[in-house]
Amino acid sequence: MKYIFFDLDGTLTDPMEGITKGAQYALSKFGINVKNPNELSFFVGPPLYSTFEEKYGFDSKKQKEAVKYYREYYADIGIYENALYDGIDSLLSALKDTGFTLVVATSKPTVFANKVLEHFDIKKYFDFVSGDELDGSRAKKSLVIKHALESLNITPDDGIIMVGDREHDIFGASEFGIPTVAVMFGYGSREEFEAAGAYKIVDTVAQLQEYLVKSISLTEVEKSDIIKVNKGIDGTC
Repeated sequence: MKYIFFDLDGTLTDPMEGITKGAQYALSKFGINVKNPNELSFFVGPPLYSTFEEKYGFDSKKQKEAVKYYREYYADIGIYENALYDGIDSLLSALKDTGFTLVVATSKPTVFANKVLEHFDIKKYFDFVSGDELDGSRAKKSLVIKHALESLNITPDDGIIMVGDREHDIFGASEFGIPTVAVMFGYGSREEFEAAGAYKIVDTVAQLQEYLVKSISLTEVEKSDIIKVNKGIDGTC
């Protein structure tokens, strides 16, 4: 394996406080008052637009309004109500030293993703950051991954693996035959990962590092199996 695509929210950082408070603020503008923002943890991971639609039935106009309100809170306050998972800096440093090319593939708008990476001083480890546009035109994880592939001029046959914490990461990557390592320290469940077809599930950052570093020395047969594992799985994010 040569390339590792990382989701951001719930995989590299724990953004729950900022995201849920931003969602709480946005919903209040529509008369939906949620006293405990922790009840909105389902906003962490999936694209905002689709979450407002799926959970609250917002049409496209209301989705745009809700995201606008969300960003009123998130852009200046919520973005920093965030925490880097323990061991992530060491993990990224070790992977770079091992020779991997690291990429961020997130449904968060690129401009916000870059701010988060810079805030935690981990942008230096990444060769490319692929995120959504502010208008939501690249919110689906499959579109984010497609943008990264095209920008780097690579294909799954070059040896790519995705790391994420929700089924959206698995479904998005599988559209290109890219396997996903799912992390249990984020916001997805083991049942969710198994149903979506995760190639590997790890519990801790240390286990993730051990698995990824080992993958660089896999035999060609094993690499071929990894490349093919998710082909044929259909899903959207």
